[in-house]
Amino acid sequence: MPASRRGSGTLTTPSGQTLAFHTRTHDEEDLPHATKKTMADHLRKYESLFTLTPQRMRMIVEAFKDTLELGLQKHDQVVPMIPTFVFGWPTGKERGDYLAVDLGGTNLRVCLVTLQGEGKFEITQSKYRLSEEQKQEDGQKLFDFCAECLKTFIDSNIKEGTIKEGQELPLGFTFSYPCSQERIDHGQLIRWTKGFGVTNTEGRDVAAMFIESLGKADIPVTLTALINDTTGTLIASHYVNPRTKIAVIFGTGCNAAYMEKMGNVEKSKSLGIKDDAEMAINCEWGAFDSFEHEHLPRTKYDKVVDETSNKPGEQAFEKLISGRYLGEILRLVICELIDEGVLFLGQNTYKLEAPYVFDTAFLSLMESDPTDELLMIIGIFTHFFAVETTLAERQFFRALAMLIGKRAARLSACGIAAIVSKMGYLEEGCSVGADGSLYNKYPGFADRIHEGLIDIFGEKGKNIVTHHAEDGSGVGSAIIAAMTKERKDAGLYTHV
Repeated sequence: MPASRRGSGTLTTPSGQTLAFHTRTHDEEDLPHATKKTMADHLRKYESLFTLTPQRMRMIVEAFKDTLELGLQKHDQVVPMIPTFVFGWPTGKERGDYLAVDLGGTNLRVCLVTLQGEGKFEITQSKYRLSEEQKQEDGQKLFDFCAECLKTFIDSNIKEGTIKEGQELPLGFTFSYPCSQERIDHGQLIRWTKGFGVTNTEGRDVAAMFIESLGKADIPVTLTALINDTTGTLIASHYVNPRTKIAVIFGTGCNAAYMEKMGNVEKSKSLGIKDDAEMAINCEWGAFDSFEHEHLPRTKYDKVVDETSNKPGEQAFEKLISGRYLGEILRLVICELIDEGVLFLGQNTYKLEAPYVFDTAFLSLMESDPTDELLMIIGIFTHFFAVETTLAERQFFRALAMLIGKRAARLSACGIAAIVSKMGYLEEGCSVGADGSLYNKYPGFADRIHEGLIDIFGEKGKNIVTHHAEDGSGVGSAIIAAMTKERKDAGLYTHV
């Protein structure tokens, strides 16, 4: 059999045994396609594609601001700017025991949070694994499981004395799937994400379904608030650090939340809430620039990622910056260079050809300690993809990973800057509570966000500081349950 277009092939021995072969040599002098000069020439091309200038960033910020404003004015916008019915900031004086249930993509987490005031708290929690079957079966069965886990957790804590027998506790339910809300304890599921395909749920009130399951299990709780994890992150971070005005999540997806005066939320005027009242807004900003694609610097690789995704045209901002996609962007560049005969000539590269096999975690490893990263790159390519690399290739891969990661961080800074600019936070400055795997684990991601803010705002950009956020889906959910109980006990906006 002749060699393939990538210089690999097989031959059959006289005994009938099939052997794979390649002609790669370790001697870089025999590999002009992999020399330092050639790789440097290619790198310059990708630098021009993936580099975001300060001027371009400022243009994106202005377009982002306009999009946020439009989402506040009208329903059914690309960036929906969802009212959360979480009114105002925590005082820091919230006290008492609260339960939180967090239905995530992999686990169900149940927490007992004791708020101690002065920004302090204690948390006890248990995790329960969700099976793949549970992610696809009937919706009521899923909520029955949630209720059973909560009952198990409560019974266990009664035995340990942390919950009193017969004590009825307020419950915050973190449900981080797109919902339309008309009040704090209601949420109509728009669609499942994160691989869920649970039936008989979309279009229904998930809070009511969970309350039904709680009743069947005879659990002494009151479901006080249904929240998104980004909103919880905003409130939990402010509880601990009152300078926090914005919360962001940069992980598998991306999102932001902040506090808005209701007088600016034109689409919610019919609720009868005073203009000077403040409410947390769940931006769902991963959809920025979807469909029209007028503002974001999409390369041909980004377009392939979009067109081959399960929702083409949607979540345009998220597809440039979230952990779900960065590894795939790098893989597409590598495959293009393989096809052009630049990389891995003479080697079998089929393992690199499957979409999403190049995990974003690999990019993170490539940007780790500079004394180890080239060895790390050898390990990634030999262990996972069975290909050998030259020194010039490894240096190129590291530089390319840095370009893609840096662009993601600088675009993230554009989103933060849009809210800062819209709300007038630049002069006095503010803290931004940030969470998610990219922010927490990707080397240099936070520093690059800060550099991006300075490029956008000049030296005043130093007034905006991100910090690791508090646990929004646990602690934040409990604080919101406490705030909601206090609000309704005081007779304030009880209809929402």
